[in-house]
Amino acid sequence: MRAYSRPIWPAYPLSVFVAGLGHWYLGEWKRGVSWFLLYALALAFLSARTLSGALEIGEPFFVTALQFDSVSYTDVAVPLAVLLVCLLDVYLLGLTKRAATQSPSDEP
Repeated sequence: MRAYSRPIWPAYPLSVFVAGLGHWYLGEWKRGVSWFLLYALALAFLSARTLSGALEIGEPFFVTALQFDSVSYTDVAVPLAVLLVCLLDVYLLGLTKRAATQSPSDEP
């Protein structure tokens, strides 16, 4: 098994800034793309608040998210939950990669 040569800690802040980027850093690019698409979808629903609003051509796509007066906690709960679960996933993936590089020296 090939040892993981890069440090794992940069994956955590990368995942906070952009969901899925930490997975990409750890070499799990398919999982990273999935998390990024899920987060982008959650942000699209935050912006449009409905699927029909997300698909209207005449409406600006991300304007609602930037209007902080009209955004409540329940509106940002889904994208925030996706980001937190993504961060938990990258943490557990980092623990797995760290455990794989630290093999026991006394094998029977």
